[in-house]
Amino acid sequence: MSGIGLYLHIPFCTAKCGYCDFNSYANHEHLIPSYAETLLKEAQLWRQTVGTRPVATVFFGGGTPSLNPVAEMRTIIDGVRSTFVVSPDAEISLEANPGSLSVDYLRGLREIGFNRISIGVQSFDDEELVALDRIHTAADARAAFASAREARFDNVNLDFIYGLPEQPLAAWRRTLEEALALAPEHLSLYALTVEEGTPLARDIARGRVASPDPDVQAEHYEWTQDRLAAAGYEHYEISNWARPGRRCAHNLIYWRNGEYLGLGAGAHSHLHGVRFSTVLLPNRYAELVDASAAGIADGSGPMRQVAGAEQITPELAIADELILGLRLVEGIDRGAFRRRYGRDVRDVYGAIVDEFVGYGLLEETASHLRLTRRGRLLSNELFQRLLPEREPVSA
Repeated sequence: MSGIGLYLHIPFCTAKCGYCDFNSYANHEHLIPSYAETLLKEAQLWRQTVGTRPVATVFFGGGTPSLNPVAEMRTIIDGVRSTFVVSPDAEISLEANPGSLSVDYLRGLREIGFNRISIGVQSFDDEELVALDRIHTAADARAAFASAREARFDNVNLDFIYGLPEQPLAAWRRTLEEALALAPEHLSLYALTVEEGTPLARDIARGRVASPDPDVQAEHYEWTQDRLAAAGYEHYEISNWARPGRRCAHNLIYWRNGEYLGLGAGAHSHLHGVRFSTVLLPNRYAELVDASAAGIADGSGPMRQVAGAEQITPELAIADELILGLRLVEGIDRGAFRRRYGRDVRDVYGAIVDEFVGYGLLEETASHLRLTRRGRLLSNELFQRLLPEREPVSA
């Protein structure tokens, strides 16, 4: 049986960043102990559905999962292991903010089985961090990385954002060069995106902040690809680079259109041909998990915490396979695609393939279909063309 990914969403933050549209809430840390109990209660609800399929990866995202004390993390990890069949060599990851890390905390995580840490640095420039509403400093980020090494984490990812409003290439170069001097195993680098409804979007609309310049972001990205290749990092996904053997196994499940279960408020899942998500508000999520548990106990109820679901039709499965798989630099393995769907990529999207090969955005070989270097800059143009009509269904 193929392994699945397990994602646990911890929606609590000390402060909400202006660019962030994730399901996260500031000043709700008092909910952490009861939230951990709810996560495990929800895990039990899915126990029969997952069955004996091995859990290949466990990923704590947020929010700021590193706000959870080690004792709470131990409770969750022990509960996950007692509920599901977690592979002995599972990748177990935690997203963390620099200001919430210490050597003792990280040692505690190592003791309970965490073997990968992802630190949201975003920039090594203090002025840029203030502009991003981050509450840590560059010195905090350096100290967090040193603490991870002292706690014997040998698989560390650093997250950064480039292409900030009015950010010159020289400033981005300084941040990335400092990151390379630390020699992390993995780097996730994202162009600043203006998400609708965020404080950043409102500030740009009101003229308080300049909008990110896509041409500048492209310049930053082009330089980054060359610099990281020279530094020995493997560019394996549009926004991700790794040392050999250090790709993020959990995210590869997403990009390879695999199956995963998400637990927590606002978490997303893909199981048994259905994509679904849970309600967003933590208190409402807890209420509905309790109701689901009571309903299952007396044989009467559905999963009430599930807010929306979508049946994956064959057409949608193929579109998802291409959109997710083309994010990988290696692209789509055409033989694997034929074995999975009984058709070649060209049988479904021949005209679009020809069009985008003609534009120089796709490269086609006998074995693979992949984005070109230029295509990675304009990937959304292609992805939008691949999407079929989606019709959501009730949970």
